[in-house]
Amino acid sequence: MNQKIIVAGISTDTGKTVASAILTKALRADYWKPVQAGDLDNTDSHKVKRWNPQVVIHQEVYRLNHPMSPHAAANLDEIQIDDSNIVLPETSNNLIIELAGGLMVPLRTDYLMVDWVAKSGLPVILVSNYYLGSINHTLLSLYLLKQRGIPLLGIIFNGKKVESTYDVVMRRSGAKCLLEIDQEESINQEVVDKYARQMTLV
Repeated sequence: MNQKIIVAGISTDTGKTVASAILTKALRADYWKPVQAGDLDNTDSHKVKRWNPQVVIHQEVYRLNHPMSPHAAANLDEIQIDDSNIVLPETSNNLIIELAGGLMVPLRTDYLMVDWVAKSGLPVILVSNYYLGSINHTLLSLYLLKQRGIPLLGIIFNGKKVESTYDVVMRRSGAKCLLEIDQEESINQEVVDKYARQMTLV
């Protein structure tokens, strides 16, 4: 049975796209980011394709012009995001789905990213990072997933490791650590391949 997995982050710029590229390589999966806000000349889909040239990319449903919360970017583009349009692409391959921002990011003022995740019924991999406040953001994200009955496959940690942060997150959550991505100077095919080989497959 093919796996369809959602990649969520604890905040913006946690490394979801890098983690997604690694997962596409490790699982030989397609990639899909339903909502892209800003950077339309160098989208996350472009980056994943650059880092894993073999990957199949599925077209975004919404391509918004401004790098901000999807509901605000859509407002500036004079459109409203309709969640009924965000339908899983048809594929016989595994599929990695990268969210735009964190779980509580609004697609509309009355509809959050986590609402779509819960409706999809798909499991989540949470990408965490090491910064002041990341323990709170990680545990709150995990709590939200549990409260909404969304299955968690595990956590990918990104950045220079802080043992005290890692220890308390793992102790408090009981979650599985799928991968630790170090602070890399740059991301390229070789880096993605290296971590794909280390990936604890789900």
